Amino acid sequence: MDLPVEQWKSYVKQKWISLEPALKERFCPALSLQDCFLLVSSLFQPEDEEYLSSLANNYCVKKDPQMALFYKTEGNQRFQKKKYQTAGMLYSKALSHTEVSTPERAVCYANRSAALFHLDQFELCLEDIERALAEGYPHQLRHKALLRKVECLLSLGRAGEATDVLCYLEREVTADQSSNNQQVLLGKLSQLKAKASKGNSFVGQPTMASKTQEALEPLEENHRISCASVAVSLQMSPRKGRHLVADRDILPGEILVKEEAFVSVLRPGEGLLLQGSAAKTLDKQFDSEDLHCHRCLRRLLASVPCQGCSYAKYCSQTCAQLAWEDYHQRECSLGGLLLALGVFCHVAFRTVLVAGSAEIRALAGQSRQEAPEEPDLASVPGCDADRRYRSSYRAIFNLLPHAEKQSAESLFLCSLSVVALCKRLGEASPAAPVAGTSTSKSRAGASPELKILGEAMLKHVLQLRCNAQAVVTVRESGSGDKPVASSEQVALAVALFPVLSLLNHSCDPNTSVTFSSSTAEIRASRAIAEGEEILHCYGPHKCRMGAAERHKALLEQYFFECQCQACLSELGSRARRGASLHRAFRCPDCQAPLQGESMLRCSRGACNVLIPEVDFQLELYELQQLSKTAQEMLESGQPDKSLKLLMICKKEAERLLCPEHLMMGEIEDHLAQAYATLGNWQEAARHLRSSIQTAEAHYGPSSIEVGQELFKLAEVLFNG
Repeated sequence: MDLPVEQWKSYVKQKWISLEPALKERFCPALSLQDCFLLVSSLFQPEDEEYLSSLANNYCVKKDPQMALFYKTEGNQRFQKKKYQTAGMLYSKALSHTEVSTPERAVCYANRSAALFHLDQFELCLEDIERALAEGYPHQLRHKALLRKVECLLSLGRAGEATDVLCYLEREVTADQSSNNQQVLLGKLSQLKAKASKGNSFVGQPTMASKTQEALEPLEENHRISCASVAVSLQMSPRKGRHLVADRDILPGEILVKEEAFVSVLRPGEGLLLQGSAAKTLDKQFDSEDLHCHRCLRRLLASVPCQGCSYAKYCSQTCAQLAWEDYHQRECSLGGLLLALGVFCHVAFRTVLVAGSAEIRALAGQSRQEAPEEPDLASVPGCDADRRYRSSYRAIFNLLPHAEKQSAESLFLCSLSVVALCKRLGEASPAAPVAGTSTSKSRAGASPELKILGEAMLKHVLQLRCNAQAVVTVRESGSGDKPVASSEQVALAVALFPVLSLLNHSCDPNTSVTFSSSTAEIRASRAIAEGEEILHCYGPHKCRMGAAERHKALLEQYFFECQCQACLSELGSRARRGASLHRAFRCPDCQAPLQGESMLRCSRGACNVLIPEVDFQLELYELQQLSKTAQEMLESGQPDKSLKLLMICKKEAERLLCPEHLMMGEIEDHLAQAYATLGNWQEAARHLRSSIQTAEAHYGPSSIEVGQELFKLAEVLFNG
């Protein structure tokens, strides 16, 4: 459900098919995201909105008193069968359908407290008892809740507090002469007072929250990259983009990044769709939206429900309040629509809500003033004014959307989904859809601020294809009431981690990632040498897939052909073979030859450069591809363009390779051909002489290869 539901995708596909060819042609790489949003806005029709609304209605997100009664009854039945964990989860589902300050909610809290007591979750039990009393638990039943409170306090070793509650209860019971079981209650109170005076207690099991909030190993944070270790540095190159590199030798197990998600959205389970009755929904296992906090992703045992919808649930009142203030007050009424549009659309929407209109407007204005043709590599995109890269919205805004690589049909689907959401936002309430936005409308019908918001959301939806991080967890399968249960790894949520997104892919990475709630932790999975790039696996791993399958998956989703060491070794590609024929690479600092095998060192003793050989192999591969493109241009009758591209190749080759490398001779040979085609025989001869020098150094002066180059030179001199 990362993408919209199948019905909406099919509907949009038919709409795309019905568009005029001239309209389809406008969805080209040259179309900006702003123009794309405005174009699709003009195509969005009332019937589109009506159909999407009908799909959104298939999701149960409104509070339903009948569902509350159903789940409470089911919970009571499980409780009687001593299936306390399942009973507690059912009471939680019942709570999500109750209204604030109602007897139904109070009873559900009290019933769940009983289940928690039997699970030895005494702290959580006390919280539910307090909630039940605050919500108006019936007076005639209060003594049951207070007696349970006393037993919890005694179990936690808090005898003094238990005695205070017992004294209060004794006064209440004594004063109530109408109670039929007054003597029974007084006897029970007497037993508990004796127990309290003896100090008998035992400490129950730790709560679910305490288990997941264990202190994690501290991280000595980098002064330039927030959430990253001092052992790494941020670098930028035209080929790799932004990436992290080891600043020193790193030991296996060292923490390199520890980052809390900027935003995360739970992936809903299939059981959420209404299937005709609550019973059919109940037949499904409890899904992620029932088992984890919708803000911090912690595992739930006693959830706090949203006050407005039945979908969102939280681990505490604090999380519920923070979520409401940051984003959920604007999401709450759109729950069904967001579920129909898919998790990517929901993440994009939540991202702009958390960021706020002012920051979006400022960054959008800056991006239109920049000149992307000549990027300043000294200033890494996404960094603040102090050149510090933070886990911030600025960093997210500067992630690449790769709009030009998306198919036109996919771009249309994403755009129409965002337009539909923006339209609902504009109609939802007189209040601004995002904090700080204006509600004044333009002639097109939407406010200028809503257009900026829509463009940003579209950008984020497209970014998520390459930058979304699945938050995974290990979950027990089957009922938690069984003594033995199997476990499985599940994709819990989709999140954006700006710093984690700096890591490039390898099918054989040198790191591993784990999650604690909404925090990602990257550790070195093996020793990493100084200067080596920090690499992360995007999914396709050499232990799970063959190289061909990995290449296909990465190209389809991430738009790149993987040239990691694992792929080069497995495929035996031309890039690897060409790179291994001659390793005459230059030191980037002093231009001296490099030496070594896996890690290349400068041959000059005074230079301390240490660079992985695979980095040079990948650069050489790209250089070969560029040279190949130039040769194809020459063969197709474009000598001017070919010559211009070949001069770029030569400049890169001189930076990367020593003069005797075969690639140097190949480029010189191609340059000679280009000049000869243009009739510049003098330049053609000059480049052929350079090619001959490379061939002599590599093959020897009497070789066939040198003879072939001499024959070409003679032909050029004759024509000139």
